[in-house]
Amino acid sequence: MTLTRIMVVDDDPNIRNLVRTILEHEGYEVVEAENGRACLDMLHKGERPDLILLDVMMPEMDGWEVSRRIKGDEELSSIPVCMLTAKSTTMDALMSLESAHADWHINKPISKKLLLEGVGWLLGSASQ
Repeated sequence: MTLTRIMVVDDDPNIRNLVRTILEHEGYEVVEAENGRACLDMLHKGERPDLILLDVMMPEMDGWEVSRRIKGDEELSSIPVCMLTAKSTTMDALMSLESAHADWHINKPISKKLLLEGVGWLLGSASQ
């Protein structure tokens, strides 16, 4: 049995560590990328997570651009992307879902309950 693999992309190592701890406690395998460029590099080198949790505000390339690139790539577009961000207005959520083509949007500060519910929903809907 293979573990469900989740990529956490955030420039803040404390956030990556928090999310990793929550997810690993629930039995998920976690891989990390410290920014959008590293995420895309890993994906183009063959990394295939079952889900990507992606911060919006990062240096070089914001998460919305990373999500657009993932969703615009035929080989990667089926990977669910969830924005995990402090940008919490309705317009930010619409930007994530409509412009960046993300599958979900979760606000920071991170609620363990909402994170796990969102991950469960995304993984469940991705397998159907």
